[in-house]
Amino acid sequence: MIGTVLQEIFIPFAGTALGAACVLFVKDKLNRQVERAFTGFAAGVMVAASVWGLLIPSMEQSEQMGKLAFVPAVVGLAVGFLFLQLLDRIIPHLHMHSQECEGPNCNLKRSSMMMLAVALHNLPEGMAVGVVLAGVLSGEVGVTAASATVLSLGIAIQNFPEGAIISMPLRNEGMGKGRAFLYGVLSGAVEPLGAVLTLLAAGAVLPALPYLLSFAAGAMLYVVVEELIPEMSEGEHSHIGTMCFAVGFAVMMVLDVVLG
Repeated sequence: MIGTVLQEIFIPFAGTALGAACVLFVKDKLNRQVERAFTGFAAGVMVAASVWGLLIPSMEQSEQMGKLAFVPAVVGLAVGFLFLQLLDRIIPHLHMHSQECEGPNCNLKRSSMMMLAVALHNLPEGMAVGVVLAGVLSGEVGVTAASATVLSLGIAIQNFPEGAIISMPLRNEGMGKGRAFLYGVLSGAVEPLGAVLTLLAAGAVLPALPYLLSFAAGAMLYVVVEELIPEMSEGEHSHIGTMCFAVGFAVMMVLDVVLG
């Protein structure tokens, strides 16, 4: 069981590392339309994962509350949004294609702030994996080993383009290939860390698992609304991000039904 848990924790991180490795083999600058496609796809996967992998299991575990079974999902969702907004304010970071730093202490290097932005984005994904694994280990209704695998695979799939999106722009700004790859990998290192910490916390407070599941969903949806959708839509109008959002959503939905 420990081996399976470790596997599920590190699958998403592997997706980020493989995406970052693109900088070692691809010479050309990442096309803006490709960036939009990647970002839209990632957003679609995250929304679907939040619904099928987190919110629905949260409500299934609260069925004994009858018509109030939605309460843990709503409360956790709101707290997840507020938590990410707090991190957004206290961690200095720089979004892609932006010239203005967010958060305090904007004297950091641009590359460091871009890495922090992606790390901030990846934290909720690690938390989501951790809380689902806690549900699997506890034997809770609605959370199975297959659902944990689906969530990990889905996040890994959308992490692949994200790894490329962080490492390749750094290379284009003049950073060496090896260092750009390292920054891309480090941006995803927060995921296994967040997964382990959340797994330990959830294991200690199992009655709160429905709230923790929806909390992770809220944190992921905050990232989608705050970062991914604006990034895929900024600049010249294009439908590519929207279409890839639908593809990402469908891929995650199919994975959940077929493998879950």
